[in-house]
Amino acid sequence: MRGTRWMTAFCGFFALLVSPLMACLWDYDTLQQERSRFPNTLELITGWFPRHSDAFYHWRLQDRTSRLAKNPEDKEAYDDLAVAYEKLGDHKRAIEIIQQKEERWPGEYETAANYGTFLIHQGKFKEGLVEIQRAIEINPDAHFGREIYQQKLVEYVLSCKGEGDEGVSLPLTGEVPLSSYGMPKGFAEFVLASKAIDLRDSEAVAQEIALAQKGVLGMMRFGNHDSPILLEALASLLLVGREQGDAKRLAVRALLKASEETKGEVSAAYRELAADALDLQTIKPGNSQQIPLGQVADRFSQELQAAEEWYAELERDEKRWIEEGADPEAKFQEKYASKPQVQASFSSTGTKPQGQFLPRWTEGDSLRWLGILGAIAVLVPLAVFVKVLKRMLSRN
Repeated sequence: MRGTRWMTAFCGFFALLVSPLMACLWDYDTLQQERSRFPNTLELITGWFPRHSDAFYHWRLQDRTSRLAKNPEDKEAYDDLAVAYEKLGDHKRAIEIIQQKEERWPGEYETAANYGTFLIHQGKFKEGLVEIQRAIEINPDAHFGREIYQQKLVEYVLSCKGEGDEGVSLPLTGEVPLSSYGMPKGFAEFVLASKAIDLRDSEAVAQEIALAQKGVLGMMRFGNHDSPILLEALASLLLVGREQGDAKRLAVRALLKASEETKGEVSAAYRELAADALDLQTIKPGNSQQIPLGQVADRFSQELQAAEEWYAELERDEKRWIEEGADPEAKFQEKYASKPQVQASFSSTGTKPQGQFLPRWTEGDSLRWLGILGAIAVLVPLAVFVKVLKRMLSRN
């Protein structure tokens, strides 16, 4: 009996020794490796992708107004005109135009999708959610199901801000880190819970997270790529390990961008989340030195500057085309049809690790486990020796 208690105590001690090491696995990826798994993500975070300028949308206001004056039955012109007002920040006028379209042609998918988005951008989340749900009912497969994740994001926002609270408190996740050993937090956790997905089912988790990432990236491309809510949601999805692994460096960039788009305590909170997201991300393979946030932030500042310079050229192009009397839509398509790729300044080398839903195995982990096995090889025989010695002494 006494021996059984001794062995139980030993096993408990061993479990305490091993458990933290099993939970804390160091992780290494280069930015290039992450980008190969998540193409176009850095471009959307930095704004390095084709999108129209304010000058273009002012031109479109005049052009579509003229088109509607000549042909009031031009349905597409209503959507174009409403979106132009929305892009220029006139939410009220955008809603008026889209309501006019609804009166003429009720039940159109595009109308419900645009109307819902306009309301959400105004902060009218509950009203916007109704319209997004209506759009999904009309056409659930439109935009590769993007509205489904727009609906989930609005529901998540509502769950975070509470009943009767008109404003939205950022970050949505509050003080909870967005990374916890590859387990879902924030929006990622909400998405998986909404479909009752078992976290032990790595394949189901990976599939759902991939769809949610695609949905959020779509919202960034066609909506507001610099929205702190979208950036925070994207970061939480990138921090969930998939079959190919997570993407901490990209997630940190999303959170740093959210920090730049906010002020004061909110900005500081997003920066703190960015630092948390780098937990266990090492400088190089087989190393346990965590990469400092400042290093990633410096590289990201360079990437943002390059993206801003690229977009400034696009703005100059559209302004020049309009001044010259050319068709800016045709010119834009001609020059910017192919997707640009941001030349990331943070280009380190390293072997791409084989990832999974749980944190990935690295060379450092191998050394750590060799140490554990070595300890077992010493402690187990020692425990047996002590037990035998005790028996011999008790007989004497």
